[in-house]
Amino acid sequence: MATPRKRKTRTVVDEGYSKLDEYAIWLHEYHRSLRRAGFSNDNALWLVATKESFPDWVQEPTLNDIRNHIEDEEDE
Repeated sequence: MATPRKRKTRTVVDEGYSKLDEYAIWLHEYHRSLRRAGFSNDNALWLVATKESFPDWVQEPTLNDIRNHIEDEEDE
């Protein structure tokens, strides 16, 4: 019998993401985890849109974070 292959662990490389980028990635992962947990797409989207459902450790981007992100992209 062949030995089973060990699965590679997927990790996120630190690419110097802004807080806004990290927040968008978190929202995407939150939606994916809700779908895996069995929520319908409508319910998962509702939970992602409802800020009261977020865990305490989630930090929302501030207006300054958004402005800095836009300015950084315009400089490139």
